[in-house]
Amino acid sequence: MTTDSRSKSRILDAVHETALDLHRLGFIDKRMQQKLEVLCVKPIPPYDSARIRALREQLKLSQTVFASVLNTSPSTVRKWEIGEKRPSGPSLKLLDLLDRKGLEAIL
Repeated sequence: MTTDSRSKSRILDAVHETALDLHRLGFIDKRMQQKLEVLCVKPIPPYDSARIRALREQLKLSQTVFASVLNTSPSTVRKWEIGEKRPSGPSLKLLDLLDRKGLEAIL
């Protein structure tokens, strides 16, 4: 982790803690607390072709089934695995969720 990302993490942790305290003390409502917490979401790490293939193989899924789980096409999964494309947006978020929590978190 670089110094820059560490400092951002400390800042985000401070924002999160402050939002919780302000809500607990009644200075902000739950909606504002949730808006502030959205700012505290840690960035999703990049997924390269090797990491995607390893995740799919760890889950023991074919490219077609893996694509279905991620709501994308099998050709997209193939392109990710050969490094022709990189996942982004919702696909990247789902990959991270699968990696951290397993298949049960998605199904």
